[in-house]
Amino acid sequence: MITDQPITIAKIKEIASQRMGDMVKIVVDLSRGKMALGGEMHADEEQLLLEDGSKQNDLWGINIYPDLPVADRIEFDSMINIRPRQNNRSRSVEDEQIREQILALVGKLIVD
Repeated sequence: MITDQPITIAKIKEIASQRMGDMVKIVVDLSRGKMALGGEMHADEEQLLLEDGSKQNDLWGINIYPDLPVADRIEFDSMINIRPRQNNRSRSVEDEQIREQILALVGKLIVD
């Protein structure tokens, strides 16, 4: 599912219970202000966004743990984040500015 509209944390919990139990994999498109969620793998969500017109350089994979406190909910960990050409050599999002953009977008799209 792709959305650029707010989704409730209750809906995130519902999606988590249908997939991973305590977490939801999400890929955000920082340029277009969208996110894909509910897939089994970040690569599935990444593909949905690419087919929808997103550009690879704008996509970042994260995990959301809806039962954790807001400050601890987001994990910046995904295989799709390994991008030596963008100076991101790990599964994490290494650039603090990109992390802040992800947090801002997720804060806008996931509401309590």
